Amino acid sequence: MKKQLLSNKSWGSNFAVLILRVTFGATMLLGHGLGKWSNLFSGKEIKFFDFFGIGATASLGLAVFAEVICSVLLILGLLTRLALIPLLVTMSVALFMVHSTDAFGVQEKSILYLAVYVVLFINGAGKYSMDALLKR
Repeated sequence: MKKQLLSNKSWGSNFAVLILRVTFGATMLLGHGLGKWSNLFSGKEIKFFDFFGIGATASLGLAVFAEVICSVLLILGLLTRLALIPLLVTMSVALFMVHSTDAFGVQEKSILYLAVYVVLFINGAGKYSMDALLKR
């Protein structure tokens, strides 16, 4: 009986990680990344927050890499912890630099994404991921 409870908890925990990965990866990709992708390749003048003084285009390129490429990797659970590093940096910049003086309601999304990305970084991709398949 005890072994069955542990098995159910493991299934539930891994399924919860899958839900977090797919939900937060997809919402970042669709709600933020693809719009930035379009902006980057539109041919129009780029107006974007220039963090670290590297220029608006380079800053947007890094944000696109995180929010598109790393979000896809997160959804798949492939190279998950490595993919989370740019996402953690992007959300930290959004929270502590871009929205630092904004009201809590504006900061809230960055806080939520950052918190979930930290949990996923600590936990890993879980059993239902490409990372787990590659470990076999």
